[in-house]
Amino acid sequence: MLKFRVLIGLTLLLSLFATGAKAQTQSVKFTLVNGTSRTLESFYASPPSTSDWEEDILGVDVLPPGESTEITIDDGREDCNYDFKGVLGPSDDGSVGRGALIQSAVNVCDGGSYTYYEN
Repeated sequence: MLKFRVLIGLTLLLSLFATGAKAQTQSVKFTLVNGTSRTLESFYASPPSTSDWEEDILGVDVLPPGESTEITIDDGREDCNYDFKGVLGPSDDGSVGRGALIQSAVNVCDGGSYTYYEN
């Protein structure tokens, strides 16, 4: 009977520990690089499981061509994959208008960098 109680106690303790470990998620950090010839006016990251874009991560800021910025996503998700949407401003000479570049299922947990390129 004592062995059975110890076994149940250990099982409950391990399950609580596992649940606590899942609840402690880390924020995701990476460097966003604008490798285009146009200003990155907005940047969005959303889980691939949703069709809605979250808030503009750049806020009131923009990212000029060739510049980079540190991005932190702290949404409590355990998954490393995000869909990205970057809205580029028009070209300086007016030959190209404003447009969006979308990339799906980008893994950002390596803490490296993600560069937007024009196609």
